[in-house]
Amino acid sequence: MSVETSANRFGFERVVSTPGLFVAAVFFALSLTPSLVPRPPELQGALGGAVAGVGYLLWWVVASLAAWLGAAPRAPLPRGLARALWAASGLVVVAALAKAGDWQNSIRIAWSLEPLDESAPLRIALIGCAVFAPVLLVGALFRRLVLFLKRIKRTVLPPRLAALSGFIVATLLVVAVVDGVAVRAVLRGIDHSAKVADGLVAPDLAPPASPLVSGGPGSPLAWQDLGRWGRSFVASGPSADDIAGFWDAPAKAPIRVYVGLNAAATPEARARLAFDELVRLGGFERAVLVIAMPTGSGWLDPGGVDTLDYITRGDVATVAVQYSYLPSHVSVLVDPTHGVAESQALFDVIYRHWTTLPRDARPRLYLHGLSLGAFLSQETLPLLDLYADPIDGALWTGSPYLSEFWRRVQRQRHADSPAWRPRFGDGSLIRTMNQQGGLERFDADWGPMRFVFLQYASDPIVFFDRSLAWRRPAWLDERGPDVSLAMRWIPLVTFCQVGLDMGIALGTLGYGHDYAARHYIPAWTATLAPPGWTDEDERRLAAHLADLVPR
Repeated sequence: MSVETSANRFGFERVVSTPGLFVAAVFFALSLTPSLVPRPPELQGALGGAVAGVGYLLWWVVASLAAWLGAAPRAPLPRGLARALWAASGLVVVAALAKAGDWQNSIRIAWSLEPLDESAPLRIALIGCAVFAPVLLVGALFRRLVLFLKRIKRTVLPPRLAALSGFIVATLLVVAVVDGVAVRAVLRGIDHSAKVADGLVAPDLAPPASPLVSGGPGSPLAWQDLGRWGRSFVASGPSADDIAGFWDAPAKAPIRVYVGLNAAATPEARARLAFDELVRLGGFERAVLVIAMPTGSGWLDPGGVDTLDYITRGDVATVAVQYSYLPSHVSVLVDPTHGVAESQALFDVIYRHWTTLPRDARPRLYLHGLSLGAFLSQETLPLLDLYADPIDGALWTGSPYLSEFWRRVQRQRHADSPAWRPRFGDGSLIRTMNQQGGLERFDADWGPMRFVFLQYASDPIVFFDRSLAWRRPAWLDERGPDVSLAMRWIPLVTFCQVGLDMGIALGTLGYGHDYAARHYIPAWTATLAPPGWTDEDERRLAAHLADLVPR
């Protein structure tokens, strides 16, 4: 069957393949099925158009290969078959659009969201066409480039080799233009805008009055050099009076140390600044010391750090160093290991000093990270070196799919536990939880270190994997409470869907990649084991933070 079909009779001569359009229609329909995150109609339309383009491209490659091998005739399709394919394409698209609202609402119901309005299918169709049309045009231009190069090379090569070399050269040219020009231009734009945003000081955000945080009175770290999210971190959070009021008992003001990316030129220098500031503020004299790795943009989730301050009654020091100002999903694409040196330098300088302190007169030492911060924290944890003098534990939230530590926990889980909440070993070292708990399902007591993983089953940043393109994921075998019952694995399509989900996973607190303070509370209490903690304390703190934690 030829790429050039009887679509020619409909006025698309040498441009459109009727079988290719049918494959594109099927791919478009499949893209409307639910995945991990609910998609608004505009994004669903864009995804549908792009996935339809992938389907058309897949057909074109297969048909071209078959023609090159001589396995398919070059005669056009019979008129009746061509018309049948056009009609089938339309029916497939219309039927899928009719189901699109129900499919997306199956996720929205699981997330306790309002259903889509009745105009959603129309918007999906219009935007899908608007996206697919230029994709089709680009494909036609690429085909013309292949044919042009083929004609040139036929002067010196046999026909088949000329066709193959024309395709390879055209592909290399397009990749060079896209990767070397378009992608780099986009990344430069994102980098520039993120850098500008990082330097902006919000007009309603004043330097902190507390002497126990970076940028406050007496701090050698300049307010401007803390970065956008560093300034937010040190200027927010509960005061000693806030914590004392909650507990109706005396409390301390939490220590917060943050060193921005512009404060020094190297990771080692920034780590040293953080260490010196921690010593100056008395961080090693607190009951709890937490090394927190921020997300790619430098953000620390208030739901996590404010919860920590309340649970410890303020007797805590949290130290963090910025390694980037790009959003985590961009940092993952550009260079996910960019912050490894930062994380390693900060851990090393603090851990070395901590081990020199008397065991009965030093703080309990913990690690913490969300998203890319969790990955970097895990990546630089020298487990084998900790046996002589172990840290006390870690809380890692939303560990991304690229974390080998997290993937090992999933691979080596108990066979009767789901991939989205795996049970690992006897529970003395590692335990995992989600919105519905999970930490209590072990008979063994905790060992000297407590590593707690908090993740939602609907978090695509945790469960994305390149193998989604060709293999059904284990997390669909027994799906979590916030995953649509209508979700099905579809080769290649699910890969595209969950890939988009990663970019839109924020915005609904308690689902996706947006972790709620009420779920941090049991995670932190399992990690810290605060004396005298009760279920009533958890309920009171969850209600208190629901109104206070800024989003």
